[in-house]
Amino acid sequence: MKAALCIAMAGALGALARWGIVRWCDSTRGDGAFPLGILVANVGGCFLFGWFFGYLENRPGISDAVKLALFSGFLGSLTTFSTFGWNTFDLVRNGQPLLALSNVGLSLFAGLGAVWGGYALGR
Repeated sequence: MKAALCIAMAGALGALARWGIVRWCDSTRGDGAFPLGILVANVGGCFLFGWFFGYLENRPGISDAVKLALFSGFLGSLTTFSTFGWNTFDLVRNGQPLLALSNVGLSLFAGLGAVWGGYALGR
């Protein structure tokens, strides 16, 4: 229960951070402009995921609840793209570049296909 509460609270903060980043970055853009805010949230979240993971990887004493709150809660809510980026990087890091490439290709094309399919069904 403690872990779930930590994830939920950190997730709320991550969602608010994403909303604030997007609102701040896109406050002056017109319709049809490049979605800079979500790009900043995604790339920033990827950087933070890598930095925190690298920093915490060999440091004892950080509780699982804190790690869950940070990675699954805050960063997972800030951007799920950071988890995708980490999973792909981890595959490359562990000598599985073909699986990493498959993850990128499948996520991109299946994701776009799912958006198209969901949109078509919703109309």
